[in-house]
Amino acid sequence: MENPFKKILHNEEVPKVLREKVINDISLIKLSIDIADLFAVKYPNTIGEFLITEKEIVKNKMNNNDLLKD
Repeated sequence: MENPFKKILHNEEVPKVLREKVINDISLIKLSIDIADLFAVKYPNTIGEFLITEKEIVKNKMNNNDLLKD
C-alpha cells in the first residue's frame, strides 16, 4: 500500500477526505484508551474503595457492639 502522505507536496493542503480519515482514526484510538482506562483502572479502584469502606463500617459496628456489651 502506498503512503498517501508522500503524495502531498509541501505547499499543498491535505485533502479533506484524508484529513477526516486521520482524525477519525485518532478519535477511535482515543476512545479505546478512555474505555480501557475506565474498565481497567477506574472501575476496579471504585469497587476496591467501596469494599474497603464497607469492611470498615462493619468493623466499626462490631466494635461499637462490643463496647455496649461491656
